Amino acid sequence: MFNQRMERLRAQMAEQQVEVLLLSVGADMPYFCGYEAMALPRLTMLVVPRDGDARLIVPRLEAPRVEEQPGVFTVSAWDETDDPIALARSFIGSASVIAVGDRMWAGFLVDLARLLPRAEFRRASEVTSPLRSVKDAAEVESLRLAAAAADRVAVDLRSGNIELVGRTEAEVSAELGRRLLAEGHQRVNFAIVAAGENAASPHHEAGERVIKPGEIVLCDIGGTMMDADGVGYCSDITRCVFLGEPPADLVDAYDVLFEAQAAQVAAAVVGNSCESVDRVGRGMIAEAGFGDYFIHRTGHGIGTEAHEDPYIVEGNTQELRPGHAFSIEPGIYLPGRWGLRLEDIVVAATDGPDNLTTTDHRLAVIDV
Repeated sequence: MFNQRMERLRAQMAEQQVEVLLLSVGADMPYFCGYEAMALPRLTMLVVPRDGDARLIVPRLEAPRVEEQPGVFTVSAWDETDDPIALARSFIGSASVIAVGDRMWAGFLVDLARLLPRAEFRRASEVTSPLRSVKDAAEVESLRLAAAAADRVAVDLRSGNIELVGRTEAEVSAELGRRLLAEGHQRVNFAIVAAGENAASPHHEAGERVIKPGEIVLCDIGGTMMDADGVGYCSDITRCVFLGEPPADLVDAYDVLFEAQAAQVAAAVVGNSCESVDRVGRGMIAEAGFGDYFIHRTGHGIGTEAHEDPYIVEGNTQELRPGHAFSIEPGIYLPGRWGLRLEDIVVAATDGPDNLTTTDHRLAVIDV
């Protein structure tokens, strides 16, 4: 698999006239070679020439973690007294067009630029994103397994099997994270728990606020699940529950959200533009009088990263292709009162949108 990915990567480099690709921390490196660098002040870098062998520069103390992939890369371990930037420079050679990982630490790039004053530096994502954003059948299956695991946690949430009233947001967030791990995830990426007025903040950080009867609780959870090759694929799902009898205005707003999200999922067909999917639901929400309260894009791509291309947002004219995977998550947020969001992970497929998250989309009402 990694050999095939590297072949496609080099073809993309040739098409864009990139001579060397430098990958460091972030999702690109594990996607193309199977090794995930730790975010250390010591340099780890995969040097991929368009023509020639790839080298994985790694601190010697990290070398035992590397699982070599024959034909994909060779390991060049450096010692504490070595200069890893000079080592990287030696592998770059005379290349003048260099694509650099978007997540590489700026300090490393500054040091490299001093040694390569005539080089043109570009974002590596210009090369890697077109490849990573289109998932093959095995990747879709990995995403489906991760989504199913998150679904099981969401089912427990909706059914009242996770105690909410009287607990802090942070306590519920921790439990949701534990349940994601118990369902097969290796990593919890986030577990947003936002009660009442806090739900009006889309990225609220769960805190010591105690959850009470008579309020909405918005839960947005996601993690990373490893596939058989050790590459992680992400889950992401949002569901809302109301504790007690919900007020009529909130029910009406949720009905609008429910219909808009379903329309956006239905519109996520191959050939439609990303912005057209955003417009479908945004228009419905605006028509109902909530346009000013839908304050973020409809969705983001998902794969080895929780947020990647393609983005479902106005201005992105990119057409959906078979294998594009992304969230559909419109929201309505009334500051100081409440917030609502409904999120699924969808794959654009030749026979129509493939919704990977199947947990009931209706507002869950729990007796308290």
